[in-house]
Amino acid sequence: MEEGTEVRDQVRQAMEELAAERRQREELEKRVSELVEEASRNKKAAAEAEKNLAIRAELERLGVSKVELAFRALRSEVERTEEGELVGRNGGGAAPLREYVTRFVAENPEVLPVRVGGGSGAGAQGSAGAGGIGGDLDRLRPGMSDEELERIRREITRVAAQALRGQ
Repeated sequence: MEEGTEVRDQVRQAMEELAAERRQREELEKRVSELVEEASRNKKAAAEAEKNLAIRAELERLGVSKVELAFRALRSEVERTEEGELVGRNGGGAAPLREYVTRFVAENPEVLPVRVGGGSGAGAQGSAGAGGIGGDLDRLRPGMSDEELERIRREITRVAAQALRGQ
């Protein structure tokens, strides 16, 4: 009888060891699954960050001053192809990122910096001594003669026309 009890004890011990190994294997498999999921999330996050960086870089390359505004408008329309290329999609087609962003900026010039007709490279528009508008505006006051007001109006019209022509 002692031999039967001893065999039973050995079988029970072996079963307990197998159960412990099974629990350990299941825990390891669960941990591996968690790591695979985490790696997948990290890969997606890295791809999204790379896409966002590429969009912003293209916007900056084109001289866009309102990068964040343009980026928010573009990011949902840009995706990665199976080949790994970033393309912009809208309507019915897709275009490479550079072409897509260039077209977007051309269609939305409000994201570009405002052009100012001045600065160190701009030619003088005239001065008070040369009949320019700057000095004339400084002299603008109530009770001016009609002749003087008309001269200032003509100068304002001339400067506005130049500005509209882009000169």
